[in-house]
Amino acid sequence: MNLLRKLYDWTLEKSKDPKAPWFLAIISFSESFFFPIPPDIILIPMVIANRIKAWTYATICTVSSVLGGVLGYFIGFFFYNSVGIMIVQYYSLENLFSSFESSYNDYGILIVLGAGFTPFPFKFITIASGLFSLNLSLFISVAFIARGLRFFLVAGLLKLFGNFIKNLIDRYFNIIATLFFLLLIGSFILIKYL
Repeated sequence: MNLLRKLYDWTLEKSKDPKAPWFLAIISFSESFFFPIPPDIILIPMVIANRIKAWTYATICTVSSVLGGVLGYFIGFFFYNSVGIMIVQYYSLENLFSSFESSYNDYGILIVLGAGFTPFPFKFITIASGLFSLNLSLFISVAFIARGLRFFLVAGLLKLFGNFIKNLIDRYFNIIATLFFLLLIGSFILIKYL
């Protein structure tokens, strides 16, 4: 946990750097089609460090995530048999992916909305949306709503309760980090065995 604490402190310090928004954009973009770590891990310390820019950071996360989602969509639509399948196999999601098609055809928009807002791996949904030919403009609209709700909610709570949350994180960092990683690992296990 000491290493995680150092990483948190380092991220908090780097979030003041003028290039930090670019880093946030890259993480948000890449998380939508292959990167395993959600952008919230970068967004949270950035907003804590500079609450005045909370809405700017949430906008960067939202726009970058949706743009990455469009790339994920195209990977699923055009390149699933080459690139897309490698990403799905990397996360051991082949079985879930093949059984997912019928549900996706019936509830695709709700699935995008749910996955965009929750910790469910968004990359899985972006690739599936392309593979199962969900209407692209509908996908983009719903992705903006879902990702925007998520990132603006996080930024808004941090903007309002930033000092309290920062003190809470500082005081209970080890417990919070452990819970976060348990939830992250649990999500991957749940997805793998659904």
